[in-house]
Amino acid sequence: MTPERIVEGVRLSNPDKVLYPEQGITKSALADYYVAVADRILPHVAFRPVTMVRCPTGQGKKCFYQRHAGSGVPEALGEVTIPGFDEPYLFIRDVAGLIAMVQMGVLEMHPWGVTVDRPDKADRIVFDLDPDEGLSFEDVIAAAKEVRERLKALGLVSFVKTTGGKGLHVVVPVEATAAWSDVKSFAKGVSARMAADSPERYLTKISKAERVGRIFIDYLRNDPTSTAVAPYSTRSRAGAPVAMPLAWDEVKPGLDPCDYLLTTVPELVRAQKADPWAEMLEIKQKLPDSPRD
Repeated sequence: MTPERIVEGVRLSNPDKVLYPEQGITKSALADYYVAVADRILPHVAFRPVTMVRCPTGQGKKCFYQRHAGSGVPEALGEVTIPGFDEPYLFIRDVAGLIAMVQMGVLEMHPWGVTVDRPDKADRIVFDLDPDEGLSFEDVIAAAKEVRERLKALGLVSFVKTTGGKGLHVVVPVEATAAWSDVKSFAKGVSARMAADSPERYLTKISKAERVGRIFIDYLRNDPTSTAVAPYSTRSRAGAPVAMPLAWDEVKPGLDPCDYLLTTVPELVRAQKADPWAEMLEIKQKLPDSPRD
């Protein structure tokens, strides 16, 4: 058993600990994964408050959400106090911060849609498309494309990613000028119109009983305490799935989110001609005045 390993200046204790039993993926392998995708993930997680899913004994065992910094924070991570919250949050600065998350047993990173210097102004809008068990992934693809078209009609460019589960996230970058409440209201308005136009296909209520045969459009992700998984983050699920950013032309019949795993994504990224989310960092667009509740 290797007692420790230094990765990007961060000490990994017990690097041979198995975190994903089915694949035999170790803490060391998880650290290598984040080094491999650091250039892709950091623009979307660095200098943002982050909520963590920690699984110190590995996937499939006891995992828990951690929102606040707590004690024993690794030096590679930053802390930020946010107005309205009593305890500080952690944030990642660089690749060393990613490795510090691995050392803490973090299998999922859920960044806020704000930066630490503007925690009251959201710069990301997320539409989480969560299908009922009986629906196909092609139903989710159709829903994502409809969200995209509705946003386009409002003058907004959007991006898409798998979630590491059965859904898709449509993500809209906006200038950090709107309060959380405005962003959430906007997302609710778009979602409610879709549900009103096609009530047999969509709903905006979280009720499982009412979701049968429909897709829940979760606009509630646009809130400090209800975040969405980061692009390129692993998930604390069997198979070691990854939330994978896609180009819109990849979102078509035959798309299988199970293709995007910790073991496959680094090679897929190396083979890509371009980062499908590169433009997200350059687009300047403001939250429209409508639709609103």
